[in-house]
Amino acid sequence: MLNQNPLWRYLLVVGVLLLALVYAMPNLYPEDPALNINATRGGAVSENTRQQLEQAFVSAGITPKAVTLEAGQVLARFASAEDQLRARQVATELLGNVNYVTALNLVPTTPDWLAAIGASPMKLGLDLRGGVHFLMAVDMKAALDKNINDLTQAFRADLREARVRYRSVTADTERGQVQILLRSAEDVAAARAALARLDREYVFTDGAAEFSLNVSLSENRIREIREYALNQNITIIRNRVNEIGVAEPLVQRQGADRIIVQLPGVQDPAQAKEILGATATLEFRLVDDQGDLAAALNGRLPPGSSLYYDRNGQPYLLENRIMLTGEHITNASSSYDEYGQPQVNISLDAQGGNQLSQATRDSIGRRMATVFIEYKPGEELQADGTPVLIKQEEVINAATIQARLGRSFRITGIGNPAEAQNLALLLRAGALIAPTQIIEERTIGPSLGQENIDLGMTAIMWGMVVVLVFMVIYYKVFGLIANVALVANLVLIVGIMSMIPGATLTLPGMAGIVLTVGMAVDANVLIFERIREELAEGRSVQQAIHQGYDRAFATIADSNITTLLVALILFGIGTGPVKGFAITLAIGILTSIFTAVVGTRLLVNLFWGGRRVQSLPM
Repeated sequence: MLNQNPLWRYLLVVGVLLLALVYAMPNLYPEDPALNINATRGGAVSENTRQQLEQAFVSAGITPKAVTLEAGQVLARFASAEDQLRARQVATELLGNVNYVTALNLVPTTPDWLAAIGASPMKLGLDLRGGVHFLMAVDMKAALDKNINDLTQAFRADLREARVRYRSVTADTERGQVQILLRSAEDVAAARAALARLDREYVFTDGAAEFSLNVSLSENRIREIREYALNQNITIIRNRVNEIGVAEPLVQRQGADRIIVQLPGVQDPAQAKEILGATATLEFRLVDDQGDLAAALNGRLPPGSSLYYDRNGQPYLLENRIMLTGEHITNASSSYDEYGQPQVNISLDAQGGNQLSQATRDSIGRRMATVFIEYKPGEELQADGTPVLIKQEEVINAATIQARLGRSFRITGIGNPAEAQNLALLLRAGALIAPTQIIEERTIGPSLGQENIDLGMTAIMWGMVVVLVFMVIYYKVFGLIANVALVANLVLIVGIMSMIPGATLTLPGMAGIVLTVGMAVDANVLIFERIREELAEGRSVQQAIHQGYDRAFATIADSNITTLLVALILFGIGTGPVKGFAITLAIGILTSIFTAVVGTRLLVNLFWGGRRVQSLPM
């Protein structure tokens, strides 16, 4: 019979709505103001630290909801933002701010049964949740200098393999070239030919000295190095943000050497700056046991070696030749050695494993030092006003090579478990290809974010009230059915936005929801007006309902598909807030088609379909 639907179709629609409702429910639970207490290099967070903090909070008249030790950091939840701020002051006074970072944060309170099925609150953007915004500059000169230094070592090996005799191969980072000093004109020609076969992008010029050759990179290769450094830094920074557990961060490129990082929900940038700004990497060098350490301390360094120190001021004389760099590290984890001391287990890629194996083949019995390298901003400023980065190098340990090393090995001699965990985090997330520094920082407080949420919700509520009242007045009972579909549409949008991992609601996204409210009833208006036209032409009620939905579908599909195409274009070429608007608009279009065409038809057929009805309450 006309206008009757099978049971499975009702069950499907009800199931979809219930699923969306369940995944939208976590948004009803407010977030708790919280503190994250992390240890930096030299500090340690343990169960004893957690107990001290909890006792200090209670002594100060602050009752925390929970103080737990999770993933090497203390997480303290509070009932209000006032308690949160007071607790931060207590924690700072207790632990200090040298070896510990105390960061304000917001953590969800989703019930366990919802969290067990993967339900979580909708991700809010920086403008709604509050958070921090960083603009980071990439030191492209350091990336080019590193490439020149790598070429220097590679050229030595390539010339030896090609049996070309040379006196020296040195890096001139100021001019961006490698200077090769050879023994004869024939050697110069042979070196030029051997290196040219390896890469056509090398630019060869005659050096100032006799029988010398300068090798530099072409403009095309320099541009590739810059692009690679920027793109790799973006990837590594994104990995680091994921490691510290910030939900839905924004990490994107700006210009030729800038990176934008937005961290919603992080109210205090201290912890983020500690992780993002750390340009941590490792270098492995052989200890120069033949050199005179006493003479080196007096400024007389032996050729091919340099002086380094550990944290306690112990000097080490290390060879300049780098056996391995941190860029070949694929995984790093902290654990304990057989003596119960903290260590970091390191895994290398195939190239790094082969490189280390070759380097240690003839070095069994010698000591290999692990050098930890960081770049930190100094007081001197560059021409663009950004601080000059100062390279800080520290020897972590110097262990004797017992056997030929491969793709897996460990680093011992680390101060404490927290330091080992922090080092493993930085190495696991990746060593930055080029040093970066934060040149701009903005913090958006949660109160401003809450104000934006309140204003957006007010706009959505008033928009819905006006539409609901209009539909009831103009279409009577059919207007009520359209209103049910409109509410279901809103539940679907929230549920889908909560389920999609990459979806983030921003203030423009809320504008997209307001627009969707109007567009959702637009489809019902087209259907209801079509039914009225069919009734006016003398068709029966059942025929009018059937023809009204079928003939209005083409118009509804046409108007919504064109709008959907625009939303997809906005998402493809837009950034930040434009993407947020496009996502909510696209989701709203799809859900409004579902609720208007499928949902309301089921309700209309349920009440009036397949019955002898003389008129419709519209």
